[in-house]
Amino acid sequence: MSKQAFKSVRSPHFVSILIAAALLGGVVSAQAYTGEKLAHNAKVTMAEARTIALKAHPGKITDEELEKENGGSGLRYSFDIRQGKVTHEVGVDAQSGKVLENKEEGPNPD
Repeated sequence: MSKQAFKSVRSPHFVSILIAAALLGGVVSAQAYTGEKLAHNAKVTMAEARTIALKAHPGKITDEELEKENGGSGLRYSFDIRQGKVTHEVGVDAQSGKVLENKEEGPNPD
C-alpha cells in the first residue's frame, strides 16, 4: 500500500464512515423482521412460511412478522401480500405451517 493510500485510510473522515457502516450493518442484521426474537419457538422457518403464504395468495410480500396471536398454536407468521391494488393478510401457524388466515385487508390494516 502506498503512503498516500495509507494516509487516506487513516483519515478521520474515512474512519467515521467505516464505523457508521459497521454500526448500521449490525443494526440491520440484528433484527431482520418483526418478532424474530420468537423464532426459536417456531418449528416452521420464515422462509418456509413465506412459501406457504405465497401459495395461498400469490403476489408481492409487503410486510412480514412473527407474532403471538390467538388461534392455532398461538405463534404465527403474518404476511401482507399485495396483488394488483389489493392486499391480503395471510397468517401461517409457526408450529404446523397451516394457513390460519387469508383475507383481504380492510381500509385500516394493522
